[in-house]
Amino acid sequence: MSLSTAVPTVASAADLPAPPDAEKRPHVVKAPHGAERQDEYYWLRDDERGDKAVLAYLEAENAYADAVMAPLKPLEDTLFDEIVGRIKQDDSSVPYRKHGWWYYTRFATGQDYPVYGRRRDAAGVDALSIQKANDADDFAGEEVLLDVNALAAGKDYYNVGDWEVTRDDKVLAYAEDLNGRRQYTVRFKDLETGELYPDQIKGVSPNLVWADDNRTLFYVENDPETLLTVRVKKHVLGTPVANDVLVYEEHDDSFYMHIGKTRDEKFICIGVESTVSSELRCSPAADPGEFTVLAPRERDVEYDADHHDGRWVIVTNADGAKNFKVVTAPTGSTSRKDWKDWIAHRDDVFIDGLELFDGFTAIGERSEGLERLRIVRGTPGQPGEEEYVKADEPAYSMGLSTNAEPDTELLRYGYTSMTTPDTVYELNVKTGERRMLKREPVIGYDPARYVTERLWATVRDGTRVPVSLVYRKGFERDGSAALLQYAYGSYGSSTDPGFNSTVVSLLDRGMVYAIAHIRGGQEMGRAWYDDGKLFHKKNTFTDFIDVTKFLVEQKYAAPDRVAAYGGSAGGLLMGAIANMAPDSYRVILSQVPFVDVVTTMLDPSIPLTTNEYDEWGNPEQKAYYDYMLSYSPYDNLKAQAYPAMFVGTGLWDSQVQYWEPAKYVARLRDLDTSDHIVVFRTNMEAGHGGKSGRFRRFRERAEMYAFMLHQLGVDAQEAR
Repeated sequence: MSLSTAVPTVASAADLPAPPDAEKRPHVVKAPHGAERQDEYYWLRDDERGDKAVLAYLEAENAYADAVMAPLKPLEDTLFDEIVGRIKQDDSSVPYRKHGWWYYTRFATGQDYPVYGRRRDAAGVDALSIQKANDADDFAGEEVLLDVNALAAGKDYYNVGDWEVTRDDKVLAYAEDLNGRRQYTVRFKDLETGELYPDQIKGVSPNLVWADDNRTLFYVENDPETLLTVRVKKHVLGTPVANDVLVYEEHDDSFYMHIGKTRDEKFICIGVESTVSSELRCSPAADPGEFTVLAPRERDVEYDADHHDGRWVIVTNADGAKNFKVVTAPTGSTSRKDWKDWIAHRDDVFIDGLELFDGFTAIGERSEGLERLRIVRGTPGQPGEEEYVKADEPAYSMGLSTNAEPDTELLRYGYTSMTTPDTVYELNVKTGERRMLKREPVIGYDPARYVTERLWATVRDGTRVPVSLVYRKGFERDGSAALLQYAYGSYGSSTDPGFNSTVVSLLDRGMVYAIAHIRGGQEMGRAWYDDGKLFHKKNTFTDFIDVTKFLVEQKYAAPDRVAAYGGSAGGLLMGAIANMAPDSYRVILSQVPFVDVVTTMLDPSIPLTTNEYDEWGNPEQKAYYDYMLSYSPYDNLKAQAYPAMFVGTGLWDSQVQYWEPAKYVARLRDLDTSDHIVVFRTNMEAGHGGKSGRFRRFRERAEMYAFMLHQLGVDAQEAR
């Protein structure tokens, strides 16, 4: 394969108009312990998103991005067409049954948003028959809950974050977001008439639960400034929202809050959790009153509980169970003293969650960096026969799917790998029969053309880090290929080796795609997470750099043809590796990056700050301040040659505020001694997740990939 002959030429930053030059304005950021830092671009912060000078700078950066990308527009269009061309546009999800209805999500050709629908259960009706009807565009008997295309018409951004139907199936509550800031408004729809109720609840989280009276909705109210989930309230349909009753208020701003129903639907539960602690309080769904604490919160004790068949079943790290164990407790329990061990803790197995059924329990686990499902037959709390769900490949992702009803012998689970599209299986735990309900259709894709590998890279402190790879069959490991390496590595969030249809366009051009399962995630258990946070955070960055060096040494890539990609906390990773090992990367792709760590964590008014002191540290304490300052990407920019970069953000992002990457790029332009291009793209209508709609986000991905392919000198033509 040739390299850059088919790629439009944009040689360097020197060939382009001068990039925007943001004004410097002196500003001192002070810490309570007396430390001070100069932040000359602090003025780019505008909480209201209305400052004309700030908006003008962002628009100037977008205009510069347009100029950079103009010659690459044909390649961007080609990539977009390829990515969208693999999508079966009139596709639908696997239906699941609940309370006598089959629920599903479907898309229509050419439409950006889903339709949420349902059909009544009847003799001869099952998931496959409904799928077949949907595939044939036969919607007879369908009840449309929400047509999001109609709701989103004329709007730059629209998202339905959650929806819930009353127990009598007559009223729908749904939460909508109009700008991506994740401040939702709850609306109500009469499913018998199709009319909307006048009730509207603003400023809430997308987390809704109905009581059994079919009139009372429990919801979580956000703090209007920090957006923290602070109060649970209840609204009675048809009454003034101003009269909504406060049910619970959380005063510790290091805790998140959520609400839900138990597996048997007998209890409504309010859960609060910080990085290192959790607490659950529940009340009967039939007549919600006082919410009783299941076990009082304790630092370094986490638990999550579900109720079924007259008992609580609890996943917890109590009593030193670092990788978690499963215990049981009687229904009336309010203390850990009542907890009885059932599934023991193991040092080599991390328990990730469970699902309760009549007659068996499915437990999600992680071992050696891979997921698996354990089936335990019998009653929770008692010894029972066990077996594991079999995997089909050496590197894969497996997890529980939607199992809405407990009274079944059928377990649904999802399966995917870097070569296998998302698949939903149904396993009969009694007979062992496995049935594939659906595999994501990927038009023109043949998995036989691709190869996935699982490798282990030994990093600088001797730790073995798992790496998942995929490339097109016929790839020669001769040290000449281009590589895209991805990772996240924070919050204990595991990046599993699943199928990514957009990556196929890179593989077909001879690239290798790698996922580095670095510390800070939880792929290898809780210790893997603990070794990548607080005073161990730099392990996340050095792991990523050392994986890159390993892959180059193993000749999966040329040393001058490596790209790195990460977003949000993964964008922090990108900023850190750019400072620490700029020569290891030719191009860095960084989306909604968390790059101004110290300033953000010093400001409790910014959403997420206080919740995350146990993730990053509290810089009001000098030791944490100094450590965070030693890696914060914005603070560690210096005069050196940086890789080419594509940095993206959303103006309305509530998780990583737009001004972090804006300031980062402005300072980077001052200090970068290379002639590599830096593109900064701000989506003026979107938040943390980018543009809404299933196709619009692929346009953003195609633009970013076009920039990367050009920088790596990859032939624009697909392999055939």
